Parts: sequence; C-alpha cells; structure tokens
Amino acid sequence: MVETITLFGRKVSVLGDWDTVVIGGGAAGFSAALSSAQSGLRTVIVEKSIRLGGTAVNALVTPMMPSWTGHRENFFAVEEKLQEIGVKTRDDLNSAYLWFSPEALSTAYETLYLNAQGHILYDTDVIDAVVEDSKIVAVLVKTVEGIGAIRAKYFVDASGDLVLARSINVATTHGDDQGNNQMSSLRFEMGGIDVERYRAYLVSLNDRFSKFNAGGDFYESAMVGGGDFVLEPLFKRGIEQGLLQTKDLRYYQTFTLPGKPGCMSFNCPHLAELKDNTSALARSCAVSEGHQMINRLVNFLQRMMPGFENSFLLQEASMLGIRESYRLVGQLVLTEDNYTNQSRFSDGIARGDWYIDVHSVTKGLFHQNTYKEGDYYEIPYRSMVTDEIANIIVAGRCISANFLMQASIRITPTCIDMGQAVGEAIVLAKQLGKPLNRLNGGLLKERMNYYQSVEEAKNHTA
Repeated sequence: MVETITLFGRKVSVLGDWDTVVIGGGAAGFSAALSSAQSGLRTVIVEKSIRLGGTAVNALVTPMMPSWTGHRENFFAVEEKLQEIGVKTRDDLNSAYLWFSPEALSTAYETLYLNAQGHILYDTDVIDAVVEDSKIVAVLVKTVEGIGAIRAKYFVDASGDLVLARSINVATTHGDDQGNNQMSSLRFEMGGIDVERYRAYLVSLNDRFSKFNAGGDFYESAMVGGGDFVLEPLFKRGIEQGLLQTKDLRYYQTFTLPGKPGCMSFNCPHLAELKDNTSALARSCAVSEGHQMINRLVNFLQRMMPGFENSFLLQEASMLGIRESYRLVGQLVLTEDNYTNQSRFSDGIARGDWYIDVHSVTKGLFHQNTYKEGDYYEIPYRSMVTDEIANIIVAGRCISANFLMQASIRITPTCIDMGQAVGEAIVLAKQLGKPLNRLNGGLLKERMNYYQSVEEAKNHTA
C-alpha cells in the first residue's frame, strides 16, 4: 500500500524516505549528493531535466574556467572519469581550463554518483515544501505520476534559483542595486567547422586574444563590440549586408569541444533585454529572442566566416545560461571586500579565486582581477545556512553573497568544491546530532582534510 500524507485535505503519495535530498543535479548538487552517498547516507537528487550537469550540460557552458586554488577529491574524480571516457581535459598550455563536452560531463557525473549507490529522480520539479517546528519535513514534487512528497532529514538547495528555499520563505535577494540580474545567454553548438582554417584567419588578423594561436587541439576566440577585437570589422560587415543586427555584436565567444572534432561551443548570444531573470514571462521572451539571434549568427558565420563554409547548427541549449538570479541571505553575506582582502574564515570550507566577472545588462563588462596564481579567498560555512530553517543548506551560485562577490563564486570548479563541503557537512551533522544551521563550521573545516597545495594541484593537472 502506498503511504500518503494529507495536504490541504488532499492525499499525496510519499515517494520515499531519505537521509539527504538534493534539489538540482548541477556541479554543486551532484558533488553534495556524491559525498553524502559515498558516506552511506540514502541520497536522492531531484533534477528537473533528464541529465545531470546543470548549466554546464543543459546550457552548454563549456569549458570550466581556470582555478588555481587546488581542489578536493570530487573535482579530480570528475576529471579522471572524463579521461576514462576518452576526453582530453587539459590543454598543452596548462591554462587550468578543464575541457569537456556536455555529453561527457553528464556521463561522468551520473556514473560516479550511481556507483556510490545514489538515486536520481529525473524530470521532477519541486513545487513546495512542508515545514514543521522550523524543519522541512518533506518537499512536494511534480512527476509523471502527479504530485508526490519526498521526506528526508536533510535538504540541499542546489537549484541555482533557490527553488526550495524560496518556497519556505527563507530570506533571499537578487540582482544589483537596481534589481538587474547579470546578463543571461542562450548558448549553441555548431559542427562541420574547419577549426584550423578559422584559427589561421584569426592569426592573419593579428589576434591577441586567444592563448591557443600556435596550434593544438584546443582553440577559443572572442569579439566584444567596441572592444577593439580583430573580428569586429567582419561583424560590422555582417550588419551592412543585413545578416546581423547591432545587438548581435554585444558578445561573441567560442570554444572547441574535446571528442567532437570540427565542433565548437558558443558563449552567446547575450540577452540584454532580460534584465530580471526572476520573471518567468521575461525568461520565456528571452528564449524566443535567443533563438532568433542564434539563427542570425549561424547564417552569418556560414556565409562570411572563414572555416565555417560547410558548418551547421548542431544543437541549441535546452536551458538559459543564467549567471545570477536569487541569492541566499544567510548567517554571513560575502562581499567584494572579501575578494579584495583574500579573506580567511574559521569556518572556511571552500576556496575561490575567479575574478569578479560581471556581465552587466546596463553597464557592460565589469572585471576586478587582482589575484596572482595561488591567491584565494575562503567561503565560510555560514554563507550556506540560515537561521530560519534547521535542516536546509545551500550550495552553488546561490549561496549568501552580494551581487559583485557572487560574480566570482559562480564558476564550476568552485561549485564542485562547495558541494563536497555541503555533503560532508550533512555527514558530520548526522554524526553529531546537530542541526545544519547550528553545526560548528570550524570543526567541519578541521575534518575535511582540506585542499591539495597549489603545487600538488598543478602537478595533478599538468
């Protein structure tokens, strides 16, 4: 007999009882779930799509950006699994990029997690939660079976949009001081590209942007309108010929994809009209606009860009590339001062070193980059928990940080490390019988056998 709970006079089926429920199977959610499952806790990921990997997979956001902090086990386990699959993850320049195709990353995440006896509920949306005595008792989800309930002791919100936290009225914020979110993108991939011809064309223009002009398996290029990039005159000719619109010159960036010869991933178009990506209607309008912009870009590249003569559209992202939406207001809010001061904390359980990288919808690109290789700040445990609810913890781009600081925290390697810390926090909380929001983060830091040194990390990734 199926167990049920009663909600507003309606019986709702209980889909299971777990130790840990993780909302969102992206970098942070996967990593949190992996650490929880590896410790023997019954763990389930609730994922709205049908692939693990979150933005990196479903929004086609590749490669992982450079990070020299050193990393922990889950990060290296992902890289090793990618290499087992046959992906060359490191470029010859040892730039600290981690290269992957979205399909390979999804396979790596799922394989690692299932091997740890973890469970996944795909195609499942969180719609609400049941709270009693300042604790979440169950989350309500919508599946192919209808509405169901999932009960657990601990809940991780790694949804990126704080879907669970907002459903229980935990304090959140979003956007800059005018309420504008960071720029969103709708990425796409193209195949049939003669990458060497494309590279040679950029070199002939004396391109100084790419680190990979000398050759090799990997390549990237970019053009920002008004930024003195060598490709801008060609894009302007595209406007003159009616292939492009002025908005299409706002941002263009592309990367090769390991294991997919002749294919490149495009970190564009930028959707500047989407200023408030917390609006469902605005997001939907932006998707439609993005489709039209992609069609123009593809047509332009096929007609005018050397190396793209025989190219074709391979796929469009199945979700928007959201850099920032909702953010937790936790026990401690990180700010750009913590970046500038390279802050250390007694409960610092992850490290960040990506620069403050704001793609503003109103002010263009804003970068604060003062770090040398090996510099870092710490991310405290208190930025992941809240006083209101005892058994929820947040991981990923939506932790407690202000608008500028979030622009540094949000990259995939940092999110994987944060996720591992969250998973280990749940294990420690269970061992000590402590609520997550009263756990001693300093004790967690001591028990985590922390990072490899920077030199050890370099040797690992060489």
